[in-house]
Parts: sequence; structure tokens; C-alpha cells
Amino acid sequence: MSAFVSRWRAAASPLQLSVYWHLALVLFFGAFYFFTDIYMTAIIASTCHHGNDTSNGTLGPSVESNQSRPEDGEAEWAADDPVCVWTELLPYGQTIFMVGMLLGSLVGGTISDRYGKRPTLLVSVYLCTVSGLVPALLPQPIVFLVIRCLLGVVSSCIISCSFSLAVEWTPASARLWPPAFLPCCFSTGMMVSALLAWLSPTVRWLHLSLGLPQVVCLPLYISIPESPSWLLVKQRKEVLERYCGNSTEDKRHLDLLLDSARSDMQKATESRRGHALSDLAHFRHPTILLRLFVMSYISTVTAMTYYGICLNIDLFGVNVYTAQFFSGLTEIPCLLVPLIRLGRRPIATLTLFLSGASCFLSLLLSRWNAPPTLVMSLALLGKLCILAAVFIFILYGIELFPTVVRGACPSSTCVSGSAL
Repeated sequence: MSAFVSRWRAAASPLQLSVYWHLALVLFFGAFYFFTDIYMTAIIASTCHHGNDTSNGTLGPSVESNQSRPEDGEAEWAADDPVCVWTELLPYGQTIFMVGMLLGSLVGGTISDRYGKRPTLLVSVYLCTVSGLVPALLPQPIVFLVIRCLLGVVSSCIISCSFSLAVEWTPASARLWPPAFLPCCFSTGMMVSALLAWLSPTVRWLHLSLGLPQVVCLPLYISIPESPSWLLVKQRKEVLERYCGNSTEDKRHLDLLLDSARSDMQKATESRRGHALSDLAHFRHPTILLRLFVMSYISTVTAMTYYGICLNIDLFGVNVYTAQFFSGLTEIPCLLVPLIRLGRRPIATLTLFLSGASCFLSLLLSRWNAPPTLVMSLALLGKLCILAAVFIFILYGIELFPTVVRGACPSSTCVSGSAL
């Protein structure tokens, strides 16, 4: 494994490596706001006490026991948190976030295809960072729900643009690696966010601890390069020439990518048979419609499995912070999937089968009162397999559709999954 990584780094150009580490940082911080509602519920259950040391009735005892009770002085300080007044609205936060992801899936791909993946990604990252700090400064229920919706929109755009940029900067022979590497960065962010949430005494400190590190890293994102395929389609030759002038390795790598992009564009042009098609006309082609239908169905299944486990991790009877930490840790082995030389279709089929079998067995054992750790381990194994299937189908979605609608089509397949 280490020898392969060394050879890969030697073959990659400096600009390509810059794309990868920038996107790794983006996905690392992108995981911070996905499960904020779960952490808020756990913190509020242990800090917002009313009357005889009891919590608001909307928070269940299983969540309340996930964090130790504060001392009297700390409890009095935490009780001043304005969030304690409107805890009944917290369950709607995750729903609003997923509604935002649905909206982002509808418009994010189209915007990135029209204006470029780099501008869309930069605007989304900056909005995500600034919006994440607003609830710490304005802890009002309407503000919180609006911010959760906005975070869902920009998170969907961030994921779509990041995967597209990473794949389009990678030669066809190594395109399995970016969809495997970026989810590992996201999983690492899940682990760190669980640690930061565990260390946060109040909800306000939770938002600050998740948002301030991102503010420090904002200047680093300015140097993210644009997709060479998009630049070629939009005929931005001056930008491509500037990229090629960075170094000999960059020029060699870009020539390889542009030759592949030109070949794809030539095949797409020949398939039109002399008829000029608009971007919307591509969606009328039977092959494109069939691929969209299949990918949408798979997106629904994978989203239902992945988010169903992640958002109900506290129901396994273990500490919510520990469960989220190990939930992220179990996704790291996905990085090894590209080493399996079976082809993309067999890997996708195998991972979908193993995920379904693991989740079904976990459900049966939970009915038979099996140990919670065993039930959670099988569920997390199912989540690991479904994540491996997800990045295979993300790669499929990027490669199977024409460049001019490459952002819109994968985003469209995510609509059904976000709607869940």
C-alpha cells in the first residue's frame, strides 16, 4: 500500500496534488455540520434542566445519559443558554437540513455546469463557514432553522463539486481513488466533530468549536484550480495555458487529461449526427434517461441506509459521541476498495449485497435482544459497505454522462435520496 502511494505521488503533478489536499480539507470540515442536531440534543439533555433536575420532555432518556451531569455552578451557567427555551424545535433541524440538501441537489449541479465548479465550490464553502457561526451569535429558533436549510443547500453543492473536481483532475486509470479518498476525509471530520462536541459544555460552544477552525482555513481555498474539462468546454484557453505554465509535470498531466476530454467530446459530437443539442436536450436521450432512473433508485436505497444508521446511532444503546466516532472510524477501510481488482460493477454488486445482509442481520439480532455492541457493529459494517457502493456510483455518475451536463445529472440522481 505504501509503495503504491509513493509511486502515485511521484506520478501526480503538483497542481493535481494541490487539488486533492484542498478538497480533502473541504470534505473534512464539510462533515462538521451534518450531525450537529444529534450533538445539540445530547448537550441540551445534560445541561438544560428545569425544576427538579429534569430535562425538557422532548428529549428522551437515552440521549440524556450520553453525557455526564454538570456541577451545580456549571448547570446554572448552562441554563442561561437561550436554546434551552426552544428545545422542542430541535427535531426539525435535521429534517430542514435534508430539505436543504434536496434543494442543493436540484440547483447545485446546474450552477456548477454553467458558472464553473471552482466558483460554486468557493461560494458554498464560504457560506457554510459563515452560516455555521450564526447560531452561536443569534441563538433564535427561526434563525437556527433557516441556517440549517442553508447549510444543507451548500453542503450538497460542496459534495457535488468536490467529487467532480477530484475525478476530472484524475486520469481514467486511477479514477477509483478520489471517490475513495474523499469519503475518508469526510469520515475523519465526523470523528473530530464528535470529539469537539464531547468537549463542548454548551450549544454555543459547540457552534464556535465547529466553526472557528474553518474560518482560519478560508484563505487556503482561493488557490483551488478549475476543472480542465469545464475549461475546455467553455474555451477558457488562457486559464489552461496558465496551468500548463506552472511546471513540466503539470503540462504533461494536463495534456493527458485534455486529450481524454477531447476524445469524449468528439464521441459526443458524433453521436449528435450533425444536430446541435442544447444542454436540456441531453435529458431526452433514452440512454441518459435510463441511467438517470437506475442511478436515482440506487441513490434512494443508499441514502436510506446511510442516513438511517447515522441519524439513529443513539438508538443502539451506547454513548452518542462514542457511536459517532466509531461510525466515522468504520468508514476508513473504504480507502482499500480501489485495490480490489474485480471491476466496478462486481464491487458495487458485492458491497450492496453485504450491506443489505449486515443490516438485515443487525435487525434480527436486535429483535432477539442481542448485545448492543454486536448489533451496532453489524449496522456499521452495513454502513461501510453502502459507503463503498456510494463512491462507486458517484464515479459512475460522473463518467456515464456528457461533460456539459456532468454536474446536473449526478445531482439529479441525489434528489430522491435527499427527499428521504
